[in-house]
Amino acid sequence: MARLDRDKGRIEMLRCQLLDWYAHSRRDLPWRRSADPYAIWVSEIMLQQTRVAVVVERYKAFMGQFPTLISLALASEQDVLALWSGLGYYRRARMLHKAAQFVADHQGGNLPISSGELRTLPGIGSYTAAAIASIAHGERVAVIDGNVERVLCRLSGWDAGTRSGGRAALRRKMETLADQLVDPAHPGDFNQALMELGATVCVPRSPQCLMCPIIADCATRGEHKMPARPRMESREVAHALSIRAGRRPGALSREVLLEQRPAALTVMPGLWELPSLPDAAVPDDQLRMTVRHAIMQVNYYVRIRTVLEDDVEKLLAPGGERRWVPLEEAIGMALTGLARKVLMRSHLLPVSPLAAIAPGYDEDLL
Repeated sequence: MARLDRDKGRIEMLRCQLLDWYAHSRRDLPWRRSADPYAIWVSEIMLQQTRVAVVVERYKAFMGQFPTLISLALASEQDVLALWSGLGYYRRARMLHKAAQFVADHQGGNLPISSGELRTLPGIGSYTAAAIASIAHGERVAVIDGNVERVLCRLSGWDAGTRSGGRAALRRKMETLADQLVDPAHPGDFNQALMELGATVCVPRSPQCLMCPIIADCATRGEHKMPARPRMESREVAHALSIRAGRRPGALSREVLLEQRPAALTVMPGLWELPSLPDAAVPDDQLRMTVRHAIMQVNYYVRIRTVLEDDVEKLLAPGGERRWVPLEEAIGMALTGLARKVLMRSHLLPVSPLAAIAPGYDEDLL
């Protein structure tokens, strides 16, 4: 990699090789078919800490409902969260919504053009700002996400640092190198090419080095120390699934009992979930299903018990606002991912199209 630092010709060759590979090998993803800054913004926010296969259908549904920044700004937060259900990290959706309202109210509905101006909006950091500005407007600014970090470290032979072990110094080196490498004529495509390389070839484990277009300049050829993954915590919880006949005159649909999470909570405030049970232990003869559900660094082992309407008051744990909701209404509500998963597996809601595009996404039924 030292050769690249000194040799502008090698840098230019690396750019050409990477851009040529990207032109022929990139995945056909819906957000890559548009140069609309708003569409790029939505996709970048959705893709943060979320797999591409999970995002694809959510992105299509979201853009179908909110095709413009103004339509998003005019929507209610609950409508936005309902379409975000299943993506997790709901603060992203709230900040996206707030930023759209700010732009609609104060900037004529037009996103800023430069990365510096974009960073002034709620929820837009340096990575997202650089991605929007380079892809939509051709600003020569480097984008560094987790995939790009891995490519740059392997390319240079740098060990991945930790917060307590040289992480800040490593970050500065990566930023300097990324700024040197970004193609001045095609910064958006170059940034996407580096991210694509990290996502599909230079993957965390068992990288496909023989398929790499820039292997000649790589210092490690896949031999690279990776930081250990943080250990997942495990917790056991139990929730109630309570269904009753519809109470509306002439209505044939059933109703489900849902509980809204308090607004003061830091995790998923305001979303609707299945009511909790006070004891995680559920007798086998009363157990409806067991589900594993991961939220951030916690694996929840969830027991679901059917609770009849007459037993709701005596069996459920104290909680927030509860109400009986017709199932056709629940489809469009801001449900937690767990609640939506349980209702789908109970055949009470339509199965998400995610199952068709992301094998393994729902393979956590115990």
